[in-house]
Amino acid sequence: MKAKLLPLLLLFLVSATSLTAQQATIRGIILDEDNNPVGGVNISYNGGGAQSNLDGFYELKIPANQDVKVTFSYVGLKNIIQTFNLSKFEDVEYIPVMMVDVEQLGTTIITGRKNKRIEGVTVLDIKAAENIPTANSGVESLLASLPGVFINDELSTQYSVRGGNFDENLVYVNEIEVYRPFLIRSGQQEGLSFVNSDLTKSVDFSSGGFQAKFGDKLSSVLDIQYRKPTRFEASADLSLLGANVSAGGISDDGRLTGLIGLRYRDNSLFVNSKQTDVNFFPVFADAQAYLTYKFSDKLQVDFLGNLAINEYTYQPVTRQTNFGTLQDPIALLIFYEGQEEDRYDTYFGALKASYEVSENYTAKFITSAYQTQEQEYFDILAEYRIGTPNTNIGSEDLGEVEFTEGIGAQLRHARNDLDALIINAEHKGLLDINDNNFEYGIKYTHEDIRDRIQEYEIIDSAGFSVRPPLADFANNQPYEPFTEDIVPFTQVRATNSVQIDRISGYGQWSKKTSLANGDLWLNAGVRFHNWTVSGDNLESNTQTVVSPRAQVAYKPDWDMDMLFRLSGGLYHQPPFYRELRDLSGTVRPEVKAQQSAHIVLGNDYSFKLWGRPFTLNSEVYYKDLTDVNTYTLENVRIRYRANNNATAYAYGLDTRLAGEFVPGTESWVSFGYLKTEENQDGRGNIARPTDQRLKFAVLFQDYAKFIPDLKLYLNLTYNTGLPGGSPAFADPYDFQTRLRDYRRVDIGTSYVLVDENKLKESGWLKVFREFTIGAEIFNIFDVRNSITNTFVRDVDTQQQFAVPNFLTPRVFNVRVKMKF
Repeated sequence: MKAKLLPLLLLFLVSATSLTAQQATIRGIILDEDNNPVGGVNISYNGGGAQSNLDGFYELKIPANQDVKVTFSYVGLKNIIQTFNLSKFEDVEYIPVMMVDVEQLGTTIITGRKNKRIEGVTVLDIKAAENIPTANSGVESLLASLPGVFINDELSTQYSVRGGNFDENLVYVNEIEVYRPFLIRSGQQEGLSFVNSDLTKSVDFSSGGFQAKFGDKLSSVLDIQYRKPTRFEASADLSLLGANVSAGGISDDGRLTGLIGLRYRDNSLFVNSKQTDVNFFPVFADAQAYLTYKFSDKLQVDFLGNLAINEYTYQPVTRQTNFGTLQDPIALLIFYEGQEEDRYDTYFGALKASYEVSENYTAKFITSAYQTQEQEYFDILAEYRIGTPNTNIGSEDLGEVEFTEGIGAQLRHARNDLDALIINAEHKGLLDINDNNFEYGIKYTHEDIRDRIQEYEIIDSAGFSVRPPLADFANNQPYEPFTEDIVPFTQVRATNSVQIDRISGYGQWSKKTSLANGDLWLNAGVRFHNWTVSGDNLESNTQTVVSPRAQVAYKPDWDMDMLFRLSGGLYHQPPFYRELRDLSGTVRPEVKAQQSAHIVLGNDYSFKLWGRPFTLNSEVYYKDLTDVNTYTLENVRIRYRANNNATAYAYGLDTRLAGEFVPGTESWVSFGYLKTEENQDGRGNIARPTDQRLKFAVLFQDYAKFIPDLKLYLNLTYNTGLPGGSPAFADPYDFQTRLRDYRRVDIGTSYVLVDENKLKESGWLKVFREFTIGAEIFNIFDVRNSITNTFVRDVDTQQQFAVPNFLTPRVFNVRVKMKF
């Protein structure tokens, strides 16, 4: 009997051992509430465990064919307990999101988002950028809703911040500085922003008082982080304005991740609806790739690449602009011949290596190359009539010009070419010693620019060629004979070959301590920048600037969640090539860096309203600028005088209330006040071209109460008018009129067919993780906003008429978004 039982017992033991050896695998990435990876999380079950690495990745083997309770735990975050029952050799992905455990700690927890508050950085929700209705969708559309940020052309991604111009803003993608083309004149030529929102994980924005680790600009920092996919993913965003597609994935061993994005943009829908009848053939397209490879837990290498092709063909036919007042209406009627052909091709590649030398020290190495090849060719003849339109509502000729006050013609010609190559090499280091954080960096940049500018403007009025209004060209006909050659009204001819070598660096220290039972954060740093300008027929010039900066943040031990900040220092902007070139096209190597003594006082107040979280952010600021490089602003084209002949100041107040006005959605209301003036050659203060006094903006998200899948998005902006500019050769002190106020409301609706909470198990929708259809109405109230004036000259009446250039009217768009 015993002999029979022994083989059965051995068979049972072997079977049991085999059964327990059968395993399944759980893998993924662990995120916090801000979608940042969490390293060092303990993952355990009764019988084993694992830990997530520095990037939040983990892999856990568990027994198959049985219930296994797995616990994810991390100090300061709520535990996550999940039960799995997987089949033999099954491999599943699980991505837990760990939230702050307020009850466990009993004190206020400083999360990643709150750390940004300490630095005075605004953290924006990238999902809002995906849904916000705007003519130029992307990250910049979110900035337009912030106080102190002004975007006055819906077809442009360029923005001014607190009185600065478009060239005063830093943009980083994963710590890599990015650039934009040089020659673009108008928003409708721009095409695509560098930043691809489909690849973006987080958006941080600082509108002033930023730390020394950020580069040498005067106004703002936009810090973008592209994400690392944790599984295969794909998306598509299709509309009447173009298409965006992207895809990403991760290798089986988790070492290699990759994202690829393709975009196509067509502004015909907007341009064909404007006041000028045109034939418009735009091609705006780009391809981006972001790859990462982990050689080990300590070494990671990233690659960022971008290829952009922008072709812009523009053939204006006719234009009629009615302006003036009800009592004195005026109309400008223009007939065009000719066309404009522009092309902007940009190529960008960067490598970044991050090496964790020890637990306290991390070294980073970044190298990048950017090349832009641009051409701007146009010959456009405009024959115009300016007069009084028919205002009789019952007339068949309503709006047509009945009485002509002046006639003339204008011929504009350009053959502009630019080729720029910018190479960067940079090293950064982060060191922690006894609660003291040290950061440093050193960077070398070489810029090689080859530029040819050939453009002129000829004006004719009633048979007379209009000459430049200069003393040397005085014309006393018919009392005195005039025998000089006929010359263009404006003419610029120059060929420049310029090289700029830069060495810049920074060092900063930060520390958290306590004061009067409250938390105190300190930061101090300094930047230096040395640059040398040389080139053909140029006398080499070398300059150096030093920029000390500091920040203090204090969170008192109050029942209210209040945070106070004070930051400031010196900010320098060493001139880029465009700032070195004056109105005549001549390069001035001696141009100095503009300097701004900047101080910012801020307060953040977090509270509950209607049982939901809200935050009120407020900042007051003052800038004192010296060695100002004055400029003229035409749409998005900036032309510098390159003479450092002015001083300036800017001050204002920015406030923003953000929170869940509707449960489960984030909306905000912004208000800003700004005043900025400059003093040229000691003549007194006049408004700067960016002196836009008041700003009010609303970004609102809602959904139907009984149909939660039907969502509404509202984007409202009101800005007071900009200075209207001045005609060529005019004294800006004589032209201080303003454009009309900018008012715009965009609205969008969408219906969610599929999302993560509403997956389809059958039918054609089952392949989607998200599928949304929607419609958008841009400029729903059809407000006629303007960005610049066209100055029309008439010899006979000796008058110059400021004719507003209106932006886009009401436009309708449909949109489909999908994720796989």
